[in-house]
Amino acid sequence: MKLTYLFHSGFLLEADGFSVVFDYYRAGESIIDELLRRDRPLYVLVSHEHRDHYNPEILTWCRTNGHIRYVFPREMAGRKELAELPHATFLSRGETYIDERVQVTAFGSTDLGNSYEVETGGRTIFHAGDLNNWHWCDESTEAEVREAEADYRAELDYIAGNVARFDVAMFPVDARLGSDYMRGARQFVERFEVGLFIPMHFYPAVGKAEAFAPIARQHGADFMLLSHTGDTVSI
Repeated sequence: MKLTYLFHSGFLLEADGFSVVFDYYRAGESIIDELLRRDRPLYVLVSHEHRDHYNPEILTWCRTNGHIRYVFPREMAGRKELAELPHATFLSRGETYIDERVQVTAFGSTDLGNSYEVETGGRTIFHAGDLNNWHWCDESTEAEVREAEADYRAELDYIAGNVARFDVAMFPVDARLGSDYMRGARQFVERFEVGLFIPMHFYPAVGKAEAFAPIARQHGADFMLLSHTGDTVSI
């Protein structure tokens, strides 16, 4: 099984006989073109409708590959461009899509849409979408920080009620948050057993994302920074 970085929060997971694309935004066009030409089962997961996580270009992929299953958050079900899209599934928090290859469970977010757990081949892979502790501590009031903290911890509690370990977790490490930008990621690896932690949503602050490595390892997770389109890791 191989994971390839596309850009921002976009990743390609290649498994035995099928693939999964998470939050395609831009870049990696040659990778996607080659993927579509394979004409094998492809799952396209969208965490939410923000333009850095959802590019409507993905809706044209089914013209090349007739074996695509799209998974969207239920809040996107009313979008006009999705109304007649074939093989689309809309999940709310706590709902699951299952077939003979994958199980996709939607968890919550502290922004729009979903985070996702994908189970396949005995592996559990987590893509956070925009789930994070978005507290902006250098700019927010104390009340706003407390609210963000409470919302985030509530989502972690909900996830923890369903799963305790992730073999791979793709999670935001976004330096725009300011001085405490690693707080959400640290709380995540404190709460869950993570085999491999992969930062996302960090561009262009690559060095800031890499600085999380000692914290991840301190809590028992391996750490891998994929920062250039096409970077890969075997999982």
